[in-house]
Amino acid sequence: MIKRYTCQNGVRVVLENIPTVRSVAIGVWIGTGSRNEDAKNNGISHFLEHMFFKGTKTRTAREIAESFDSIGGQVNAFTSKEYTCYYAKVLDTHANFALDVLSDMFFNSSFVTEELNKEKNVVYEEIKMYEDTPDDIVHDLLSKAIYENHALGYPILGTEETLATFSGDTLREYMHNHYIPENIVISIAGNVPDSFINDVDKLFGSYTAGKQEKSNHKPSFHTNKVARKKETEQAHLCLGYQGLPVGHDDMYNLIVLNNVLGGSMSSRLFQDVREDKGLAYSVFSYHSAFQDTGIVTLYGGTGAKQLDVLYDTIQNTLKVLKQDGITDKELNNSKEQLKGSLMLSLESTNSRMSRNGKNELLLGEHRSLDEIVEDIDKVTKDAVNEMANNVFTDNFSIALISPDGELPKNL
Repeated sequence: MIKRYTCQNGVRVVLENIPTVRSVAIGVWIGTGSRNEDAKNNGISHFLEHMFFKGTKTRTAREIAESFDSIGGQVNAFTSKEYTCYYAKVLDTHANFALDVLSDMFFNSSFVTEELNKEKNVVYEEIKMYEDTPDDIVHDLLSKAIYENHALGYPILGTEETLATFSGDTLREYMHNHYIPENIVISIAGNVPDSFINDVDKLFGSYTAGKQEKSNHKPSFHTNKVARKKETEQAHLCLGYQGLPVGHDDMYNLIVLNNVLGGSMSSRLFQDVREDKGLAYSVFSYHSAFQDTGIVTLYGGTGAKQLDVLYDTIQNTLKVLKQDGITDKELNNSKEQLKGSLMLSLESTNSRMSRNGKNELLLGEHRSLDEIVEDIDKVTKDAVNEMANNVFTDNFSIALISPDGELPKNL
């Protein structure tokens, strides 16, 4: 049973009591990410996430790390295009301690110049490490091709140029304008009583901040073809199609379609590209849902000389999928995969905390397991086939990273 509570200042709290476990996962979710940035401060959401671990007015960076190590707990964070999350997982006996440290990081991070400079160098190295993984970069390149100058096309890490401009003042100003109570969700899942909400309220329920300007205008979907030359052993190819926004009524039709196309080892892309032709080790598809749009991405990595064959194979897979539709077996297998994945995820307090936090932040509602299973079971072959023909049109973008930087000749 999920308990929901809104503090007087607007901070939302969701708590799922799971008495059969001995752990607690606590996440502080903030509805801001790289989408809320501009060309000058791109990367500040991610850098701010880093700086939360670099010391507060009462704890050094080492003491923050040791505080969780000393109780056998875990603490981490991540930034996406539309939200940021700081979270901890500890034994239930240490729930209040973990909450106290997370709140200290949230409210009292010091952002001293020495730590700022050190962490900038850490993020510089993270960017360089990212540059050494072309199978990751190509997905950012695809976002840029699709959304062009819209903030959804910005890299989450930012650039060395933008990072160089960040100071303690710019971080505090960004927090003041974006880490506002209405943008905050505290999600808790595990063996804690409902009264734990009161402890959260005492720490997070009275602070005030600025007023965020709503600038999240809906992006346009552009059809571009971009290629980047890089010394790599493989050509890394991404195709991007218009997807669906978070909470769309047809979402489960698209999820089933993606599973059939490239979401598992039995998927069509895996079988056609890897098993039948041996063209790639890694080939898959996935759907990214944002507040008002989405992308269906197809990825494959192969030798540069096989790029044309890879592209033709992917296009033929899509052609057959649209012409012949999916089979009864594929429909049933995909549904069972989705239900199995959902059920297995519920065994983790971290997964439950994450699911509840995102649902509250992005949708403002929490659907029961039975309701979700019912929606999955309602998906029909006709609905999935219609979705395939609506999504996989001639309007798509391509991103490529390869040794010669040349797009497939058969485009």
